[in-house]
Amino acid sequence: MLTIGVDTGGTFTDFTYVHGPDSGTYKTLSTPRNPAEAVLSGLRRILALRLPGARLGEADLAVVHGSTVATNAILERKGVVTALVTNDGFTDVIEIGRQNRAALYDLHYRRRAHIVPASLRFGVPGRITAEGETLVPFDETEAKRVVDRIKASGAQSVAVCFLFSFLDPAHERRMGEMLRGLGLPVSLSSDILAEFREFERTSTTVVNAYVSPIMTRYLTDLRRGIGSGSGQGNGRGAGLRIMQSNGGSISADTAMRESVRTILSGPAGGAVGALALGRAAGFDQLITFDMGGTSTDVSLMDGGLPLTMESSISGYPVKVPMIDIHTVGAGGGSIASRDPGGSLAVGPESAGADPGPICYGRGGERVTVTDANLYLGRIVPGRFLGGGMRLDADGARKGIERLAVELGLGPAELAEGVLAVANANMERAIRVISVEKGFDPREFTLLSFGGAGGLHCAELARLLGMPKVLVPVDPGILSATGMLMADVVKDYSRTVMRPAGEFSGQAMEASFAELERDGLAELAAEGVPEERVVHERFLDMRYQGQSFEIVVPFGPDMAERFHALHEKRYGYRNADKPVEVVNVRLRSRGIADGKKPEPGEARGEEVAAEALLGSQRAVFDGAAVTAAVLERSALMPGNRFTGPAIVTEYTSTIVVPPGAEVRVDPWSNLVMELG
Repeated sequence: MLTIGVDTGGTFTDFTYVHGPDSGTYKTLSTPRNPAEAVLSGLRRILALRLPGARLGEADLAVVHGSTVATNAILERKGVVTALVTNDGFTDVIEIGRQNRAALYDLHYRRRAHIVPASLRFGVPGRITAEGETLVPFDETEAKRVVDRIKASGAQSVAVCFLFSFLDPAHERRMGEMLRGLGLPVSLSSDILAEFREFERTSTTVVNAYVSPIMTRYLTDLRRGIGSGSGQGNGRGAGLRIMQSNGGSISADTAMRESVRTILSGPAGGAVGALALGRAAGFDQLITFDMGGTSTDVSLMDGGLPLTMESSISGYPVKVPMIDIHTVGAGGGSIASRDPGGSLAVGPESAGADPGPICYGRGGERVTVTDANLYLGRIVPGRFLGGGMRLDADGARKGIERLAVELGLGPAELAEGVLAVANANMERAIRVISVEKGFDPREFTLLSFGGAGGLHCAELARLLGMPKVLVPVDPGILSATGMLMADVVKDYSRTVMRPAGEFSGQAMEASFAELERDGLAELAAEGVPEERVVHERFLDMRYQGQSFEIVVPFGPDMAERFHALHEKRYGYRNADKPVEVVNVRLRSRGIADGKKPEPGEARGEEVAAEALLGSQRAVFDGAAVTAAVLERSALMPGNRFTGPAIVTEYTSTIVVPPGAEVRVDPWSNLVMELG
């Protein structure tokens, strides 16, 4: 079987493939108007290379895809017309929310109109109590009137969220049955998020309803193009599988129903790949730095994937498990400009894939971070994408000179300023996930990937005082590689709201047993055999009276585990305060059977002559130096060299500044020590 990982980014669409003992990579410019075009084009190219004469739909092909379709639909407010059905009298909960203000001191702040307007919110009589009992029966007659009103409203999707449906979903399910008679997709909160907090549960369900039809159309077209049928099969998926935000994959069918779980699917693939490669190389404390063409994603890994249950997108809470990733609008395509005060600004606007940076030669006229790197000699024009994409160095130079005149700076000074501003933006992002959460970045290794990460990782590490940088092989497509490493993952949760002392033994086992039965059944439907299933148990715990919880891994003496985690996170514990269990949480994983990275044999410290391609002029800190140009594929484990150097490879370029020392480890990672 030919297995392919695909990551759609704002500038490039990345592919990595495994075919028997062979593997390879491919990058192509994304097609923002229809992302499927770039995906199908790349799949055809790989198919022609690996299985000449075979056609999509005929080949034995498995695709794991990280998609931005759901993300873009909510960010650009291009989802479908969505209706909300909830309890009578509670239709405005979705807009009232928590009354938090995004800009506390902005006297002119106004909320954007909600994606579900008041005219599309409908209330139905019926009430389940906080104890799970029926207080007011479900009103079938009024529900039928609501169905008729939704039919006349032009709604294309419906979210249903009743109070305390996580305790008894009967009312929701009956409402769902009636709505499905209209032929509309229906999202039930008891299926999407069976937890308390009605605002977050409603918001998550609404987002799912808003984007799922868009994702369904995209995946249906993509699956038709691939010829993948149902996408079920061998557990990682003969056919088409989709990366989730939690670091696992799911079938295309599940992704169509629960698209809210794919919001961060691309960055999640990078996080999974980074953790696997970092662990193999002996690094457990990592800060991952994924810089692409449009944005930069950073994450802190202290021994494992950092999961969060509290995320939001475009201001809408999304309470499904996600890898804790912080994103900023800084990438290779970020545009440099003169701000209203006359200073230099970089991003968050990006040139994207069309027209792209000036140096791409596709009609771009505005200076970007990539143009600045090229001007400073940090990119080798003839080696970009392995020589497959020739860069217009002269066009980039003219653009830099024009903007320099506008800002009253020298061209080199401007170019270095562009990089300094971009680096400062990314430094702040890393401080958000480290310093602001009680971690010292100097104790971590910076694992750099993404197409543009290698150009900035050394300077970024120096700004943060981080002593080492780890750059894996093919860093520009690590997100796609991580998708092939990902397990099949299902997350489940149930609200129990019990004192910790009263929730143990048989009651706890019964709660987990129910979720584990669901996990086994759903993973079996995804094609995962029972012997490859692993269940991971957690409890959401808090001190009585707190309004937030900590996710505590299951084990002996859960109360002590909670106290210890609380002290680590907040600096104190209160052993006299009663502890309560809010939710039981289960992660069911179908273990992937992919290959693990294998170490190679050391070949000596001296770099082989074939690795040295020549040299070129590069600028660092205002001074021009001669930097060696090295071909990464010719570097061998054990090799050592010192900067300044420019290391080129197909998916990325790595800049080694003057004085930095690099060794090639047994897994062919570049380990850069900055001193």
